[in-house]
Amino acid sequence: MFLGFGEVMARIATPGYRRWAQSVPGQVDVTWGGGEANVCASLAMFGNQARYVTALPDHAISRGLVSTLRGLGVDTEQVYWRHTGRLGLYFVEVGSNQRGSTVLYDRNESAVALAAPDEYDFEAILQGVDWLHVSGITPAISEVACQTNLALVQRAKQIGATVSCDLNYRKKLWRWSDQHKPRELAREEMAKVLPFVDLVIGNEEDAADVLDIHAPDTDVAQGHVNAQSYEYVAGQIIELYPNVQRVAITLRESISANHNNWGAMLYDAVSNTAHYAPLDANQQYASLPIRNIVDRVGAGDSFAAGLLHALNSHDFSAPQQAIEFAVAASCLKHTIMGDFNYVTVEEVAALLSGNTTGRVQR
Repeated sequence: MFLGFGEVMARIATPGYRRWAQSVPGQVDVTWGGGEANVCASLAMFGNQARYVTALPDHAISRGLVSTLRGLGVDTEQVYWRHTGRLGLYFVEVGSNQRGSTVLYDRNESAVALAAPDEYDFEAILQGVDWLHVSGITPAISEVACQTNLALVQRAKQIGATVSCDLNYRKKLWRWSDQHKPRELAREEMAKVLPFVDLVIGNEEDAADVLDIHAPDTDVAQGHVNAQSYEYVAGQIIELYPNVQRVAITLRESISANHNNWGAMLYDAVSNTAHYAPLDANQQYASLPIRNIVDRVGAGDSFAAGLLHALNSHDFSAPQQAIEFAVAASCLKHTIMGDFNYVTVEEVAALLSGNTTGRVQR
């Protein structure tokens, strides 16, 4: 069974490509989102057993949120209902062309931010769990959430579970220490988590932000990503943390808000081999152009879920197959509004088989 721990929030978005000044007062779109919850939702829709743990205020909106997760097949029995603390919120304005998307957080004093490690029943939470997935987002919310995240990771390793961690650096978070700037705090606290991690996941910038490991010949701000340079990044991560068995890095080249080139690398420490996807006819890495993006928020989580599913499946567990499945799953996420990746294994497999035309399926 997979387990995810973190904060799930109400996602409040402007309709279409409107700006906030055009949208309020007026109607907005309310859904749910949060890194680890997104992963669990996708894993469940792929047919896996997935348990999600969070702390939530006990009221009707939170109950509706949990009902949605449960309806997707996620085990929510260990959600901690707290009498103090609020539901976190985040606000999304979807960008277009040269105007990028924006995210605003409203997460202070949320239930997860206030819930200390000893408030959770870790024994019950970890019952039957083989794989724990965490991220760098929840530790960024508050010092208490950071402590809880670390305590759960340590307990998971004690019972022999595999641990994956998406570095997920968020510069608008990590504000809970007066003694550290956000990047400094992230580096200090994530260095406590990574010695317990088997699979590190990140995007093209995360290693630089969280670990001060920079990819040569790459300028993410200018949309230039040298894919092969991330073999160096992965090697440096494994040198710092020999416990890490695999490193997966998504490789996004942003041409505009609507047009990105997408791919990823999976580095295997045991075989000392890098696997890329997608590959061209000559078996060389060639990023996949994704045009007319509907919503890119949650794409990294859909990649993580695709990778976790593939590595633990019968059909896609080989490293090359796993990274191809993860890239295809996250490619499809770009076509779906909202955080959750509402796709099936069959749809991902169809894309992998070359069904890319988007024709109506009758």
